[in-house]
Amino acid sequence: MRPGEPHLRAGGNWLAGDDWARVWREFTTSAFRLETLPEYRVAGEDGLLERFRSGLPMPSGFNSAWHERLRSYRSSGRVVQRVRVVTRPPTDYQRSQFEWGYPGNSSAGEDIRVLDQDDDVVRELPAQDFWLFDDRVVVLMHYQDGLQIGRELLADTDPANYVRYKESALAHSTPFHRYLRRESGSLVRTDEDGRTAT
Repeated sequence: MRPGEPHLRAGGNWLAGDDWARVWREFTTSAFRLETLPEYRVAGEDGLLERFRSGLPMPSGFNSAWHERLRSYRSSGRVVQRVRVVTRPPTDYQRSQFEWGYPGNSSAGEDIRVLDQDDDVVRELPAQDFWLFDDRVVVLMHYQDGLQIGRELLADTDPANYVRYKESALAHSTPFHRYLRRESGSLVRTDEDGRTAT
């Protein structure tokens, strides 16, 4: 168990610590994430949302460890993709993702796309977050009030349905930067000159 993960379920098909790290080490082509919750509570990030709401600048080096990993995956030819389902209106947490989180992730190589919650295709997707690795390894992400409580490896599940979910979500979603240009008024704070306020 890694520091900061004592609340996660472990054992059996529950992935934590080295078991979860191994999935990331061993995927060879693609990692896909469907992200559906209006807000996530992440261990070690207490106070970040309040900082964002207060209009303070993004912390120096924010998400830098993840960016290093993304660059490593990209340099080895592996693809990391994420489709984010966004509510109308977006939550403060979602706005913080669009302003602080996703730009750096995208620059580091993550392919991020967006679906509006009221898009027809969303009704055809599972309501539960998941990761799909190499179109064959499915990991359900379990949350309670936005706090991750477990990562469940679906060892005996045919991944075909999840591959279809992935393909549908990617086909119907809008690339992050295009979505940001279209919806910037509701997602990103700007100063009086229209520049992004970070």
